[in-house]
Amino acid sequence: MLKKALIIVILIACWRLQAQDTINNKLQAQFIDEPIKIDGNLNKIVWKNAAKINDFTQRELIQGAKSTEKTEVAILFSNDKMYVGIWCYDNQPKEIIAKENKRDFNYNIDDNFIFIIDTYNDKRNGFMFVTNPNGARADLQVFNNGVSTNIFWNGVWNVKTTVNSEGWFAEMEIPLYTLKYRADIKEQVWGINFERNIRRKREQVRWKAWNRNNRIEQVNLAGELHGLNQLSNKKFVEIKPYAIGGGERANSKIRPVGNLGGDVNYLITPTYRLNLTFNTDFAQVEADQQQVNITRFPLFFPELREFFLEGEDYFNFGFGGNRIIPFYTRKIGLNEQRQTVPIIAGARILGKENRQTLGLMSLQTAETPSQLSTNYTTASWRQDIGKQSVIGAMTTHKIDKNAWHSTTGVNGRYSTSKFLGNKNLDIGGAYIQSHEHDTTFNRQAYAYRAFVHYQNDFLTIFASNQKSPAAFNPEMGLMRRRDFKESFALINLKPRPKNWLKWIRQFDFVPTGLTYTQYNNDNSVQSFEYQIRYLGFETKKGEKIGFDYKIMAEGLKDSFSISEGILIPDSTYWWRQYEFEISTFTGRTLSMYNKLITGQFYDGKSLQTTSEVLWRANKHFNLLVRYNHNNVRLPSGSFQINLLSTRLEYAVNPMVFGSVLSQWNSAADEFSMNFRLQVIPKVGTDFYFIVNQIYDTSSGAFNHMRTTVLGKLVWRFML
Repeated sequence: MLKKALIIVILIACWRLQAQDTINNKLQAQFIDEPIKIDGNLNKIVWKNAAKINDFTQRELIQGAKSTEKTEVAILFSNDKMYVGIWCYDNQPKEIIAKENKRDFNYNIDDNFIFIIDTYNDKRNGFMFVTNPNGARADLQVFNNGVSTNIFWNGVWNVKTTVNSEGWFAEMEIPLYTLKYRADIKEQVWGINFERNIRRKREQVRWKAWNRNNRIEQVNLAGELHGLNQLSNKKFVEIKPYAIGGGERANSKIRPVGNLGGDVNYLITPTYRLNLTFNTDFAQVEADQQQVNITRFPLFFPELREFFLEGEDYFNFGFGGNRIIPFYTRKIGLNEQRQTVPIIAGARILGKENRQTLGLMSLQTAETPSQLSTNYTTASWRQDIGKQSVIGAMTTHKIDKNAWHSTTGVNGRYSTSKFLGNKNLDIGGAYIQSHEHDTTFNRQAYAYRAFVHYQNDFLTIFASNQKSPAAFNPEMGLMRRRDFKESFALINLKPRPKNWLKWIRQFDFVPTGLTYTQYNNDNSVQSFEYQIRYLGFETKKGEKIGFDYKIMAEGLKDSFSISEGILIPDSTYWWRQYEFEISTFTGRTLSMYNKLITGQFYDGKSLQTTSEVLWRANKHFNLLVRYNHNNVRLPSGSFQINLLSTRLEYAVNPMVFGSVLSQWNSAADEFSMNFRLQVIPKVGTDFYFIVNQIYDTSSGAFNHMRTTVLGKLVWRFML
């Protein structure tokens, strides 16, 4: 009887928790005939008469409690635009934290307001928009309820804010063509959710999905937006030409630099968009953040080019991590030395109709002294299954006049946020095959991955298994390891103290973190790592501390050069390391992060330190200084590597901003500087001014190697 009573109590509690989060689940949008002047003033008659929601609930610090500050939201729309009114009342407006002022700002450290909208109402994907009291803008695409996001997506929209004695207020304007939505239904119903962060209190409130197990990206738990019964279905053509000009000085020689090109975007239907690109240029992309590599595996550099990031999720084989990346877009338009290979032209179609998502992309690169003119083509298909699950297939092809390579695979994922009541569970996998079309089909040229992920506030469990025989070779991908099979398991406990240690927000323990990688051909150890986090926690004020113990191993079948003149002989090495991390709350004017790794390393010892200091002077200037030091002592020799970088970010206002990134790498004896200024004369049009410099420091002095100065204008107009 006691067990039955306990089960009944748990079921009732789960039902009440779910019911509390579904009351008042609808927001009614209202149609207006006249456009609104966007100035951040919400005293207009249309806003006073708009239907508002104000039932926000704390997710942090006290789950389920009412918000300590009043928040209201209303939505209006016209034939071609959506307007969002946001009232963020605050009893202490002078304590509002807002020091970011640029496009795509770091919204995790400021007071902000977030809203996410699921225009397909497929309960999987959405568009997320963020602003802060300064009117800074950030936006991203969300896929598969936050399994992946595209933070580099830049929609065309505008926001203005005001701050007064009552708090801060925002007025957003989003053209409907920025969004994709179904055209085959008379009245749209969209998924929608809202979140406000009050940084000084570490308070986070939401309209829906305020349970700590849930993330704002989980649109399957969002509310509903109704009243969208007069949406425009007009087709449009967006033309974005660019012009670039400047010069480069190297080896005492100066050469002019100039180029013309552009993109054409055509909305075939409200859900399918065609992108055409000609003489594609990425001059405005920031330089890569340099990395120190003291492993025998190649480094992974993330994609930074907006054209490839915009459709990133469409062309994802579903392998996760960076052991195997079957389609690595940095192989297109860049050579092994990360130098530009001209892209002549390309086309891309992305979209979703009903429950099917389709993507197609084809690009042609020019011939260079080191590479033939090559075509890169990829296609993907994905089918929604049930409420949150999905299956899909994808193929990529690299073709030049001498060879044709393809990689093709299938993937699937079962997802639910209702496991054991309201818990998140993902189970999935992928299988792919590579093929050289001038040779016979090799059945051993395959790779697979399977995983299960239980990710929730108190307990996270992740387990995966993957394999890649030696014959597998995705030429359009990145293989950081070859001929291997790997098992991974992680258990992460994050209890929250209630009646003791009240200054701690949440603990972070890892009783088990295991990565076991074997050579596929003989099952011997390739790599091994066993991690225990003895202590980790975050305070209610935002400080974090972590202490880890690791047992590691590397099985070398061949010796490898870890530094110039220093070889590690082939053998199997086992060692132990200790890792310590401490950081302060980044929302403060001055914050810091420190990480120390010390202990054994192969048959020697190592000390690795990383230190960061972030100074958020005001809303116009932020300065980040990062120093990485590696001291390795081995029987065959010792070496040190130092990496120093500074990033100064400045913003006159949300339309004029930039950065200066300087880096010195002692291993390469090189100092580099990247200066970027971006001006947005009007939303959708951009001007960039870029200066790149590289100096050789091997002699102890700064010897000039190359300077490039460029100006680039991208303007936009509609047909």
